[in-house]
Amino acid sequence: MDGILNINKPTGMSSFDVVRKVKNIAKTKKVGHTGTLDPEASGVLPICIGRATKLVDYIMNDYKIYKVELKLGITTDTYDREGQILKTKEVNLPIEEVEDCIKSFQGEIDQIPPMYSALKVNGERLYSLARKGIEIERKPRKISIYDIEILEMNLPNINFLVKCSKGTYIRSLCYDIGEKLNCGGTMWNLQRVQTGDFSISDSVELEELSNDNIQGYLISMDKALESYPKIIVDERYEKLIFNGVTIKDPNMLDKIEKDKLYRVYIEENEFIGIGKKSDFGFKMEKLLVQR
Repeated sequence: MDGILNINKPTGMSSFDVVRKVKNIAKTKKVGHTGTLDPEASGVLPICIGRATKLVDYIMNDYKIYKVELKLGITTDTYDREGQILKTKEVNLPIEEVEDCIKSFQGEIDQIPPMYSALKVNGERLYSLARKGIEIERKPRKISIYDIEILEMNLPNINFLVKCSKGTYIRSLCYDIGEKLNCGGTMWNLQRVQTGDFSISDSVELEELSNDNIQGYLISMDKALESYPKIIVDERYEKLIFNGVTIKDPNMLDKIEKDKLYRVYIEENEFIGIGKKSDFGFKMEKLLVQR
């Protein structure tokens, strides 16, 4: 069984809980998720099965869209409502000031990950240190906020959509907005509505999955990568491709762009993996089929 499931993760389950359940349903150990969602967050969680686990990094690298509820006037140690309240403050702010503040986070920004996160420092997860009462300095990381759309504002609560890059912590974004407004802010609810081409409108509820119907929900590997252009390799290069040789023939190289990922096919419909052209020629970057 090879392919990707577009799971709508329910609240109250970790991403690893979802993987564990899919392993049991699919009766295979080769299962992986494509980007952690906190237990209290819900939404799109693509799950890769079989050979598709080799594609996890490519799916994870795509943009994300989240539906966020931010509550101003409250700061917690975890930056979400599950944490211990550290301080509260009455919110008396003009709506225009709040809107301008939220929009100011659009673009490439430096973001400091929360202490309650799965990032490792010296081999130990930050959340493990945080639970021991240890807080360490975290280096800011470059992330991109492509767009923020405010859906509803009923202070102190704000609902908005945010489109962002891989590695963005929405909890940190909510915290940073609260700090900039000088009133504090906490992520109250979070739903991931899209990861690249995987949308919540096309997702399947975890409780609906069974061993009898899982094949019907499985998305093929090449369909999951439709955003990459398709290239069909001539049969004369077939042996070289499968042996990991770099193709330098101008007849092939002239048709493709440099440093761009391609879905690679043998003949018309046999998808074999992902390849890329460099200064040295064209080579498979991720081979999914063995010959």
